[in-house]
Amino acid sequence: MLTKQTEIELSNDQVEEIISWRRYLHQHPELSFQEYKTSAFIYETLSTFPNLEVTRPTETSVLAVLKGAYSGKTIGFRADMDALPIQEETGLPYASKNDGVMHACGHDGHTAILLGVAKALSAQKDKIHGEIRFFFQHAEEMLPGGAREMVAADVTEGVDYVFGLHLSSLTPVGQLTITPGAATSNSDMFHVTIKGKGGHSSQPENTIDPVVTSAQIITSLQTVVSRITSPKDELVVSVTTLQAGDAVNVIPEQVKIGASVRSFSQDVRKRAVEAIEQIIKGVSEANGCQYELNYTYGYDSVMNDTKATAIAVEAIRRKLGEAAYAEGEAIMGGEDFSAFSNVVPGCFVFVGACAPNNQTPAPHHHPKFLIDEAALADGANMFLAIAEDLVLE
Repeated sequence: MLTKQTEIELSNDQVEEIISWRRYLHQHPELSFQEYKTSAFIYETLSTFPNLEVTRPTETSVLAVLKGAYSGKTIGFRADMDALPIQEETGLPYASKNDGVMHACGHDGHTAILLGVAKALSAQKDKIHGEIRFFFQHAEEMLPGGAREMVAADVTEGVDYVFGLHLSSLTPVGQLTITPGAATSNSDMFHVTIKGKGGHSSQPENTIDPVVTSAQIITSLQTVVSRITSPKDELVVSVTTLQAGDAVNVIPEQVKIGASVRSFSQDVRKRAVEAIEQIIKGVSEANGCQYELNYTYGYDSVMNDTKATAIAVEAIRRKLGEAAYAEGEAIMGGEDFSAFSNVVPGCFVFVGACAPNNQTPAPHHHPKFLIDEAALADGANMFLAIAEDLVLE
């Protein structure tokens, strides 16, 4: 790290500007891969800041690059921007104006935070040793994910460290948490069609019943966690969708099953896939059915790099105080920041955003999801502290 001389203090006006950006974005949410107006707003806002090179690496993402006056490290900060297909029920004066679409995961706040950080750092070009890249990413909420597309566009080429954050509606405002190692899960899914031979329900002997076969498969899949996987290894296999016939007196031709699979290690992930297909194949063949399995590998687990984590922890403690940091626990949720941290040493931080007077906070992806906007300054200050430690003198 450099011998730190510069420390950026956000003024009240700067914090209010971040809040105003967040509220504008909250009112105008857009779904994954459809963030045309959102990305245009980001691009136009960034273009008003000095010393930034602003480009569009993909159709709905934005990259801003700040090159310092001196050579040094290249660091990246990432924010996602997409919303969810949810009808908002918060009653906020700045609630969504787009029917059936809502920022119910805090991405409006992430984007506003990074805009504020970009503006504050853009005025420090003459004190920067190295380069700062600001990744405004589309489509975190939908596979294959926008992060993968941005990385494929070479936005991380030459980056030494990358940092991301996520506002947490269930964590008290003022507390920032980092989980060493695996922070989020490998988030996969599968769909399988069990094909039998339909017929009248009064003559099952003339059919090959895919319903009974599917029931056996669903029951047997529970052993992937309880009997095939070690209790020391975290794994979740949840059958969540089931579609069969429409008439009670008809044995259908086929049944469709959908499921979610979550894990942390790549080894457990691989063994789970093998076990799932073995069970589906074995039960189907035993009952005379055929099957079609479509297994989708989703986002990889976010693995927090040891050194990047140490940098972020030190920055939080220095800028926000010792009490602001707490070690977190891994969650089974998915997050495509992993596409960045798979190729660059990275750290992903959860920023508490639950107001002190909110005794029943709504979880993420809920129509009444709320954040305490005081968390926006915490997130911005955390990013700024990292920049101060790594590239500012």
